[in-house]
Amino acid sequence: MKIAFIGLGNMGGGMAANLVRAGHEVNAFDLSEEALARAKENGCAPYGAVAEAVQGVDAVVTMLPNGGIVKSVYTSDVIGKAPGGALFLDCSTIDLETAREVAGLAEDAGYEMVDAPVSGGIAAANGGTLTFMVGGTDAAFAKAEKVLDPMAKKVVHAGAIGAGQVAKMCNNMLLAIHMIGTCEALKLAEKAGLDPQMFYEISSNATGYNWSLNDYTPAPGIGATSPADNDYQGGFAAALMLKDLKLAMAGAETSGASVPMGKHAKEIYEAFVEAGGGGKDFGAIFTTL
Repeated sequence: MKIAFIGLGNMGGGMAANLVRAGHEVNAFDLSEEALARAKENGCAPYGAVAEAVQGVDAVVTMLPNGGIVKSVYTSDVIGKAPGGALFLDCSTIDLETAREVAGLAEDAGYEMVDAPVSGGIAAANGGTLTFMVGGTDAAFAKAEKVLDPMAKKVVHAGAIGAGQVAKMCNNMLLAIHMIGTCEALKLAEKAGLDPQMFYEISSNATGYNWSLNDYTPAPGIGATSPADNDYQGGFAAALMLKDLKLAMAGAETSGASVPMGKHAKEIYEAFVEAGGGGKDFGAIFTTL
């Protein structure tokens, strides 16, 4: 299959490389010459423009920073430029309204499209073990699954267009909440006189068990190895978590959902990013306690 991959950042670069390893022919585009050079080393064919990269392809995969860029790229350089019958897969994490709008524009032009945001981070992108949450028709999902499988440990059909973005924003809001709670519990244990390692051992085998504690422990030298053991470098940046929380708050407002814990988590990460912590892993909230 011939695939155009647009957006070769920390996530997209590894994802495109895994498509090549699976035997697909990949046309690659990014504004960064360095990212394009890495893509070429990984077997992709680099292109200097999106409209050129999508020529003659069977599918277009996009991994872009925000909804405005997604809409601009599709309306200016993908819709009407890619061959009729090409499948569009947007793996970006963007607002629900834009995801549905762009898919509608694609469908009006005769294309099938899915929204397919990911969970798993950079290591999973490089290792081909991402989880994809896919929104789209049954027919579009069946086609999309063949493209996504080489990059995934799991591909889930969440529902109609936009369902993938709903799943992603809810998942990451929950992740932010239990990360903050985990950090607070670890620090409370320490300050109240309980060895944090002992607390980890107890809670890991009790009702406090959760991913942030057991698989991504935010306290250095305790539990699972994580960015906390590398001065919170690498991993999932706090600025990206804040972006996802803002998307969740926008989704909550649009749908009329009450999310007081999500709102407070967003305020906590907002303050952390404004204080200069945006580049650190989101577990670095532990250092503020």
